Amino acid sequence: MEFLEIGGSEPFRSYWDMYLPKGRLLIFVVDSADHKRLPEAKKCLHQLIEQNPELPLVVFANKQDLEDAYHITDIHDALALSEVGNDRKMFLFGTQVTENGSEIPSTMQDARDLIAHLAANM
Repeated sequence: MEFLEIGGSEPFRSYWDMYLPKGRLLIFVVDSADHKRLPEAKKCLHQLIEQNPELPLVVFANKQDLEDAYHITDIHDALALSEVGNDRKMFLFGTQVTENGSEIPSTMQDARDLIAHLAANM
């Protein structure tokens, strides 16, 4: 399985159109504690997925361990994930760094298994 991480900063967005059509699924990572950027993340996410209404979507709501992080249901609402389409497989995971940083949280193990399954069946 190959992954291509492009990034969401403005200078990298021009690459999205080049690589997204070749993708088997979209993994979108959002900072759960950066409340001010969630509207921009929502806009970018919906621009990306409108190009392919059947592309599976995996969203990682990162930094769930921070005190000011939005809860997973708030991330779902902030990104308007209920509007991604009925034909699309969509999954939302809360993620965070473990205390010692060396172990893989069970949520990430589940996400890894799901991504491998989705990629193999596309």
